[in-house]
Amino acid sequence: MGRPVPRPATHRPAPAAAPWVRTRLRAAPGAAAALALLVALASCLAGAFPRAVDRYEDAGLRRALRQAGPDHTTLRVSLPQPDLGLPPGQRAAAMRPAALERQYRKVLGTVGGPLAVDREQSAYGVGSTVSRAVPDPWLPRPTGLPAQVSLAAQSGLAGHARVRGGRLPRAPHPVDGTTREVEAAVTAATAQGLHIRVGSVVHVPAPGRPPLAVRVTGILVPRDPGGAYWSTVPLLRTPSLVTLPTPGPDPDKYWLGALLLAPEAAPSLLGTSTDPARYWHLAPDPRALHAHDLDRLRPAVAALESGPALQRVRAVTGDGADIGTDLDVTLASFSRLRSGISPLVLVAAAGTGTVVAVVLLMAGGLAADRRRAELALLRARGAGLSGLAGRLLAETAVAAVPAGALGLAVALVAVPAGRTGPAVAAALATVLAGCAALPVRAALAHRTVRLTAAREDVTSVRPSRRRTVAELTLLVLAVGAVATLRRRGTSGDQLVAVAPVLIGVIAALLLLRLHPLLLRRLSGPAGRLRGAIGHLSLARAGRAQASAVLPLLALLTALTTAAFGGSVVAGVAGARDRAALLTVGADARADSAAPLPADLPARVRAVPGVGAATAVSIAHQAEPANGQDAVPLVGVDPRAYGELTARTGPGAFPADRLAGRSGTLAAVASPSVASAYGTRRSFPVRLEDGSSVTVRIVLVRDRTPAVPGPDFLVVNRAGLGAGAGRPTTLLVTGAHVDAGALRHAVAGAAAVRTRAEERARYADSPLQTGAEHVYTAAVAAGAGFAVLALLLALLRAAPERAALLARLRTMGLTRAEGRRLLVLESLPQALLAALGGALTGWAAIRLLSPGVDLTAIALPSAPAPPAEAELRPDTWSLVVPALLVLAASTGVAALQAWWSGRRGSVTELRAGDTQ
Repeated sequence: MGRPVPRPATHRPAPAAAPWVRTRLRAAPGAAAALALLVALASCLAGAFPRAVDRYEDAGLRRALRQAGPDHTTLRVSLPQPDLGLPPGQRAAAMRPAALERQYRKVLGTVGGPLAVDREQSAYGVGSTVSRAVPDPWLPRPTGLPAQVSLAAQSGLAGHARVRGGRLPRAPHPVDGTTREVEAAVTAATAQGLHIRVGSVVHVPAPGRPPLAVRVTGILVPRDPGGAYWSTVPLLRTPSLVTLPTPGPDPDKYWLGALLLAPEAAPSLLGTSTDPARYWHLAPDPRALHAHDLDRLRPAVAALESGPALQRVRAVTGDGADIGTDLDVTLASFSRLRSGISPLVLVAAAGTGTVVAVVLLMAGGLAADRRRAELALLRARGAGLSGLAGRLLAETAVAAVPAGALGLAVALVAVPAGRTGPAVAAALATVLAGCAALPVRAALAHRTVRLTAAREDVTSVRPSRRRTVAELTLLVLAVGAVATLRRRGTSGDQLVAVAPVLIGVIAALLLLRLHPLLLRRLSGPAGRLRGAIGHLSLARAGRAQASAVLPLLALLTALTTAAFGGSVVAGVAGARDRAALLTVGADARADSAAPLPADLPARVRAVPGVGAATAVSIAHQAEPANGQDAVPLVGVDPRAYGELTARTGPGAFPADRLAGRSGTLAAVASPSVASAYGTRRSFPVRLEDGSSVTVRIVLVRDRTPAVPGPDFLVVNRAGLGAGAGRPTTLLVTGAHVDAGALRHAVAGAAAVRTRAEERARYADSPLQTGAEHVYTAAVAAGAGFAVLALLLALLRAAPERAALLARLRTMGLTRAEGRRLLVLESLPQALLAALGGALTGWAAIRLLSPGVDLTAIALPSAPAPPAEAELRPDTWSLVVPALLVLAASTGVAALQAWWSGRRGSVTELRAGDTQ
């Protein structure tokens, strides 16, 4: 046989390896979807928080500017009239619109940086600095004094007003200081107040020549009366009835109004005695001013008032130019309020951010534990640590990055206002944490190749030196932050804002160290109990993994932040309630300068919701003998007023102490009045109607409901005369007093104020209410993520617990005993977190309360707050979150036991199961 012919060798291509990322995503799509959902939610919250803060801070700044008014916030550049030694033609040219407009554009160029100018509301022109009396007899004279007028030739009059009658003023011929007649317009309010009609002529005095005749050609209605164009100088819009400080019951008064000339007629003011001046009004644009630019806004305004910017303005206008504004005062006031509120909001942000970071780390740890065997096998087969971490990073990035982008997009749409940069940075940090959690955890767990996994329960793992050093470092930071906050208050640096979080971290680490000791102490007594459930549950709790520090840290941080935030909200609400009560004196009050109608108390008591109406008389100008100042004297019915003080709280006293009706009247006085007149002697008090009474101070109280001030005398109204004893005030109490019905019952006989309305006035600032809403949302988000951390911790141990129950059921364990076992197993850690969270929250509040002043957020609109807002532990904020954590932990454990009981033991005990 011949040798076989060899066949040519064929090279078969090696099978292509499946891509790692695609394989892992197909193998565990649920885990990838869960990670994507978690990252999307976290990035959405992270992106929305800075924009929400920017939104309410900008709204607060706009509110502050609006309340201050354009007459205080506009930058007023003024320049005196040209030098008298210049030729008349040159002086007139300097006052014409062309020259002023050229200088106006140059002045706008000197205002740069964060200070934006609203050009629609800005204006320039020439105006009188001195108003002069005009001799025209047809102008109103309330007390015989002639009316005075001010002349103004302001740009843009046609665009900011509509003509109601006549036409706009014109200057058809060149005007200078010798012009004898010009045209002007007035607003409707000025025409009504000064009885001006179209065609009226006002004669303005001029030195050394006949008066300047100003003929009114039109009546105007401002298009935006509240805008800076009309409100920078309110006299242009509204006349004023000026009252002179003359003695007597009827002081002298005169009308003061403004005549609006055409801009081309401005040189005519040079011939009057009104001392004209050129001006450029630069109105800040509230829509372009942002709270985060305050650190640049305030120096920019200061530079314009007396700095380099003022020199640049003088270079383009004249050496005598000056800039006046109260914008710096408004910005300083807003900055103080913002600096008092921002650290409190930052506390919630730090707490929520810590909890979110912990949850992301726990998600990565859960994925690493589920794939421990897989990763250990790869390491045993020669996989490099960096290559393995890179593959895991790519695997998580595929799910986390699109989810983070989606969450950021939702945040940008949900909160359209605010800066985008901080939102993107916060969302990016969240995405990076979500991507890096699994690779970092896997790299730390598989640094060395092991054949078997070492025990990592809390009773066997001893803290390393590195952990001890890290814990001591955190302890030093926490002590420093607390000391700084107690010494400097909330105006300290950003380390102060994370003080509650640091306290929670220290408490978590401390409790984790005490946890094994407590379990060892409990294991002995539990072993002597009948049955194996108690002993087995403690043994199982002791075999819990040492990585339980993360859920404990999340729970303690969330509980501390919730307790701190709840105490802040409770302190703010309590301060507002007390301030409103001290200001009003009751649930409502009706005040009148004259005696009230006799049937008014009965009408008020018939109003639905009114429980009682206490009538008192108040003499605000009562004068004690030899006294320097007047003291309000309150005449009351001792029994009714005593019941009122007992219900409301401030200034309560026994009614029998004011029982006297004749002779020397017993009085309740404030500490200042008692210190001035003593409590051992009687002294006379002269009342407003000329009568007098003799009083003797028998009680001293800090407050009394009838008078909100610090000085008062309270006596029996029966001991006063018939005129002085007639009621002038009603103090109303009731569960739900209807303000509208109460005003209807009073029918204009007195001014009505309610406690609810006064309380609402303290919470009308967007900065204040926005901070409260953001704080509440942050605390709620932190609580939600803390519950998620608890669920992740239970989910991590779920397979092992299910296998344990299956084995124990084969040995005779009933379903009820299985549920009891899992509940008792989870109870030590839940109790540790609940009690530790409550104690940590209480300790954080007690430690930080000396440095936290809630007055700025509670009573921002009160110039002299009647009550101080102090931070005190709130029982509900401490107990309710702790109980919820305890209920959630035991409830989930019971649910897990019930679900495991529905499944057969064969399903859990498979051949080769390593659980």
